Amino acid sequence: MGKKVTPYEGSKLSKKKQVEQMFDNISGSYDSLNRVISLGTDIKWRKKVIQTVAETNPENVLDIATGTGDLAIQMVPTGAKRIVGLDLSEGMLSVARKKIAEKDLDTRIEMIQGDSENLPFEDNSFDAITVAFGVRNFENLEKGLEEIYRVLNPGGIFVVLETSVPTKFPYKQGYHLYSNYILPAIGKVFSKDKNAYSYLSKSAANFPYGIAFNNILEKIGFNNVKDLPQTFGVATIYIASK
Repeated sequence: MGKKVTPYEGSKLSKKKQVEQMFDNISGSYDSLNRVISLGTDIKWRKKVIQTVAETNPENVLDIATGTGDLAIQMVPTGAKRIVGLDLSEGMLSVARKKIAEKDLDTRIEMIQGDSENLPFEDNSFDAITVAFGVRNFENLEKGLEEIYRVLNPGGIFVVLETSVPTKFPYKQGYHLYSNYILPAIGKVFSKDKNAYSYLSKSAANFPYGIAFNNILEKIGFNNVKDLPQTFGVATIYIASK
């Protein structure tokens, strides 16, 4: 695993508190800026996550690091009776709640402020659990994954969408240029938090993607683990079960 990367180098706060503060700071511009930075490709990736979950016909779904609630909202067509979104950042959740209210989905989707490494749910509570672009923000990755394993039902599905690093020329070189120079520059221009998008690119580069992440999932106890690289390897969908 790569070195520990935090949003605000030199801060005495824990990584968890720094991540919460960072997302509170950028919550107002996160959705629009995210579409620009990903060139809209994240929409296609999320649809694949939804399709994967829908195929299992879950009754209840938990979306961790739900942010502004996009993935939780998109879970509605799966037919799940209970959809819960959980996030550290109240700023992000306030945006999510507004979206949910505008779509009259208050009775279908519940938003909870909480810690992915100390989930406020009983063992074996959810048929499906998802995390989109959130596992790299866990302070203790294995502890977070252990908690997810704990609250997932036996036979349930766990789906992760996370950034990864292309390994083939010229995508590897192009990704390096984009993530290290272009992405942080865009973030500095359009976000009031100058550190946020530098952190997001650095954390992506240091995340154990591909086989390395598969191995961690298997170590926790997940089975049927597989990874599906997306768009030349700039993101990966991981699927596992309990």
